[in-house]
Amino acid sequence: MMYDLIAPIYDAVNGELDYSAWADFIERIIEREYRMGRPELVLDLASGTGRMTIELARRGYDMTGIDISPEMLERARRSAERAGLGDKILWLCQDMTDFELYGTVDVAVSCLDSINHLTEPRELRACLSLVHNYLIPNGLFIFDVNGRGKFERIYADRAYVSEEGNSFCVWQNDYSQRSRLCDFYITLFERGSDGSYRRSEDMDTERMYTLRSLRRALSDCGFEFIGAYSDFDFTPATDDAERIYIAARCIKN
Repeated sequence: MMYDLIAPIYDAVNGELDYSAWADFIERIIEREYRMGRPELVLDLASGTGRMTIELARRGYDMTGIDISPEMLERARRSAERAGLGDKILWLCQDMTDFELYGTVDVAVSCLDSINHLTEPRELRACLSLVHNYLIPNGLFIFDVNGRGKFERIYADRAYVSEEGNSFCVWQNDYSQRSRLCDFYITLFERGSDGSYRRSEDMDTERMYTLRSLRRALSDCGFEFIGAYSDFDFTPATDDAERIYIAARCIKN
């Protein structure tokens, strides 16, 4: 699994992200759109190393973090313990297209283009249907996707190199505008205590979803589309944005 492989360098690769500002933005959406006071129960879907889960837990939300990668979850658990939040977050190792919760939640979030990893429309709808199932009526789903700008200008057919501690990672991209799929080929070199390197390889794929297709999928799964934004000041997004932040409301009869 690719995210087990890159777990040791994941936070370093995304080190430029301001999770505090991102959480501020999520809270502003909640203040504008959540109709039942302050939410208590929040799900972080595909929570990775737990950076957003922990940030929201610090703000008083009762958090559940779901991720399919045991390595990522283990790092998240350790980070939560260091932050003094070890008993405030429930971590579950589950697939975002096939998960179970103990009850409903008020708000669900999913950050850092996790939705793009659902490369088949049926997978997207399976995920959205489950989120809808576990949200309370009028609960919110707040997530982001990589837009066309990210796939065509940042990913494209480029290679990237990252070094963190004893790990050295080469990341090669292969993007097809026709299929809207980008394959990532990851090679990780980890230096051992004897100075030798162990080489590991894996691959993953993301799909570029248009706003039209996302709005249709949300509607089909029982959501009301609220808005799509290109940054934290609520600027309306187009498909050409590099990252698109989307808010939707769970409608139940």
